[in-house]
Amino acid sequence: MAPLSLNSNNERIEITILRNLIFNEEFTRKALPFVNEIYFTKREEKILFQEINTFVEKYKNLPTKETLLIELGYRKDINDEEVKSVKELLSTLIPEEVEQQWLLDTTEKFCKDRAVHNAVLDGIKILDGKDQKRTQEAIPSILADALAVSFGNHIGHDYIEDADARFKFYHTKEKKYQFDLSYFNKITKGGVPSKTLNIALAGTGVGKSLFMCHCASAYLAQGLNVLYITLEMAEERIAERIDANLLDTTIDDLHALPKDLYDSKILKVKNKTNGQLIIKEYPTASAHSGHFRSLLNELALKKSFRPDVLFIDYLNICASARFKGGNISSYFYIKAIAEELRGLAVEFNVPIFSATQTTRTGFVSTDIGLEDTSESFGLPATADFMFALMSNEELEQLGQMKVKQLKNRYNDPAINRSFIVGVDRAKMKLYDVENTAQNIVDRGREPEIKQEDPYDKFSDFKI
Repeated sequence: MAPLSLNSNNERIEITILRNLIFNEEFTRKALPFVNEIYFTKREEKILFQEINTFVEKYKNLPTKETLLIELGYRKDINDEEVKSVKELLSTLIPEEVEQQWLLDTTEKFCKDRAVHNAVLDGIKILDGKDQKRTQEAIPSILADALAVSFGNHIGHDYIEDADARFKFYHTKEKKYQFDLSYFNKITKGGVPSKTLNIALAGTGVGKSLFMCHCASAYLAQGLNVLYITLEMAEERIAERIDANLLDTTIDDLHALPKDLYDSKILKVKNKTNGQLIIKEYPTASAHSGHFRSLLNELALKKSFRPDVLFIDYLNICASARFKGGNISSYFYIKAIAEELRGLAVEFNVPIFSATQTTRTGFVSTDIGLEDTSESFGLPATADFMFALMSNEELEQLGQMKVKQLKNRYNDPAINRSFIVGVDRAKMKLYDVENTAQNIVDRGREPEIKQEDPYDKFSDFKI
């Protein structure tokens, strides 16, 4: 049933919208930026909206019926029959009182419904091969844009008027997801916030997946819900690494555990955390943000599972939802993937962790920089937090790994630019090393060394 305006007649919402765009300044100011001519199905309504929109954009004021009739006479792209239809429509429009919020809400619903309808039609054209410019991969983003249609009331931060709100923001503690590694918490001021993209840069075999498996285990131990998406290894291999980490067992010993001992260790994990960890595997280079979005929605629907933290292993072997590989340079392709993943983080209000490869030069270096990012420098431009993981024979013998900040939107990256973490590769664990192992200089000042600090291999977060 169509919504009613305050007159006694049942009329289409399109007519109500056109009337108020002429006579209702408050409505026009709030609604016109979001109304599109493609939402009108009748030709005369579309033409009249075009004239109203053009006049308001040019003169920053409401048109009168007379000005619209005069402007209509200048049109060369419409015939006499169409001019007659528009004039007849215009003659029926007279000012009427209407409940303002109802009008805005109903107009917003109309715009969203029409946007979704048009998006479905566009998707059908793409599937039928009638759209030569877009591929099937563009369909999820088309639908997402349509569903995002909204009359936002916020039109900017007023520096003077919004001072109180800004002060409150300064004193509101932002929710962050803590690491179980002290130096990572130091450089991020207590962990990573939601709606962020966090990238580990490392060479092959250095420890990208090890880092993400360790962090996934730590967040599960904190009672958080974790989703781990893998495009590189099988689900069982990722679960094996997390088993080794949480069960405090080497991967070799894991395969030798008797069933009853394994079950008792799993029960111990279950009893000490309220979180869930789900691992989902996709074929390499076949999945993009659209697939991940569908997975998140499906998990919420079927398992009532909503992740607090999302891991994607790893970014360079994802696909782009907007572009086909091979027809675009690696710079734009990888940058597009990074932008899509960061958009996903914002949409689902989660921090996303992923990784990328170093260049050939960076692979043999123990002082990696942003310039050593493989394939695309557009990735560090998009990431909120990016750090390098480095190793060499000496560090491997010591069971250590060097970490270097490359980009940090949470803190000054010059503070604790580089530091050391311990590595237990057999158990797929990272841990804090004793302070004497930190041979770093913090802005010219040696870090304070507390000799009495014990060598604590495992965090309090661990099970």
